[in-house]
Amino acid sequence: MIYRRKTEGARNYVPKPRICPFCAEGVGIDYKDASRLSRYVSGRGKIESRRRTRACAKHQRKLAHAIKRARFLALLPYAPSHTWRTGGVGLHQSMS
Repeated sequence: MIYRRKTEGARNYVPKPRICPFCAEGVGIDYKDASRLSRYVSGRGKIESRRRTRACAKHQRKLAHAIKRARFLALLPYAPSHTWRTGGVGLHQSMS
């Protein structure tokens, strides 16, 4: 049996630089922009981690605070069951 060294497969791997989308775009984080904030909430209603959002620490804190504020004002749902009933964030349809 031939064993490979761990470094053999990793030689050609060059990681992409992680760039914060908020720093790159220069756009501020606003709790009233529910469509932008909903991209950073999982399907289960949880706030995505920094690893998933690729945000820097400063913007991840602001993002989490804005999502919590939007949830409190009912701009974003707390639980995914609210999303299932309304058909999505910001789409309020009557149920028949």
